[in-house]
Amino acid sequence: MNRRDFLKQSGLLLAASTLPLSLVEIAFAKAEDNFSFAYISDAHIQQIKGTQFVRNWDRGLMRAVAEANLLDPKPDFIMFGGDLAQLGKPEEIDHGLEILSALHQKPRFVLGEHDFYLDMGEYWAKKVSEHHYSFDHKGVHFVVLNSILTHDEWSNKWSSPEERMAMMAGLDNPLGSPFMVGEAQRNWLKADLDKVDKTTPVVVFSHSPLQKIYKGWNFWTDDAEQVQALLKPFNKVTVIYGHVHQIQYNQIGNISFHSVMATSWPWPYPSTYAQAEQFLPKLTVEMNRADPFFERDATGWQLIDIATGNTAVHYQLPENKPRTVAFNPETKRPEDSEYQQQREVPQTHY
Repeated sequence: MNRRDFLKQSGLLLAASTLPLSLVEIAFAKAEDNFSFAYISDAHIQQIKGTQFVRNWDRGLMRAVAEANLLDPKPDFIMFGGDLAQLGKPEEIDHGLEILSALHQKPRFVLGEHDFYLDMGEYWAKKVSEHHYSFDHKGVHFVVLNSILTHDEWSNKWSSPEERMAMMAGLDNPLGSPFMVGEAQRNWLKADLDKVDKTTPVVVFSHSPLQKIYKGWNFWTDDAEQVQALLKPFNKVTVIYGHVHQIQYNQIGNISFHSVMATSWPWPYPSTYAQAEQFLPKLTVEMNRADPFFERDATGWQLIDIATGNTAVHYQLPENKPRTVAFNPETKRPEDSEYQQQREVPQTHY
């Protein structure tokens, strides 16, 4: 029995594993047009010294690679969603790339802030990938954005690259700076999308959420509304992002938002921790928090189906109950299949 037959018989398109990656399936009316891609994110490979690296973060990424290699049929491509490194060191990036080199397919990459702020992405551009780009695959237009930029005044004020990286690496460091896509990249995005038919499904990959959730942790992109406006003319838009290390989902206008979980560790939800105003999407039903005695708990992977432009996300959590969040065509928003009745409608503005 191949993977697709097994998934059909299981009642949900869920991969038969509990490992920390995302399998994304794009489903069209004709079965021969369907395709899938895997999504791995937020490995945070961290050097201790020399050839010593934090074991747990290494192992999380290794498990994701092993699972991706076992998929049958193989996904059409593999994405890595940013934060390959913890402190942006070439040694960390190289070590992460070495682990990823075991993949049977060469991945595409999204840039995270932990990969960027040591040298402002110079090593990444040389060794890994462009900071932003687009590509087309079987009738879907994919866009990769660098959503973790900030103002030059902030980037240039630190005494050393290491200090700048440390300021941006902390989750709740008040000396950090909000992220943005920036005017130059928004202009590039507009020119890119001007060439795409408005009926074409569009999938955007970013590291930070292209919506405003909690500024103190940079679960936030300052120019999110301007990016959303560029996506508004399209019938079917999905934004997939990392950074938050937890399940989040929302619907704003024509755009469905879905986060992916990390291979490294989970973050708490802003609503349970934040000391300032936060906007965790009201639609999101929060996931169970981590068991400190199980190092892989609250990490995980997702299977994402995109059928007729609508998104369903099946979250598989190691040694935990799976969850499914699917677009409801009647209410026109993503909803949790079991727990959504506990939630209010999503916000449509900030």
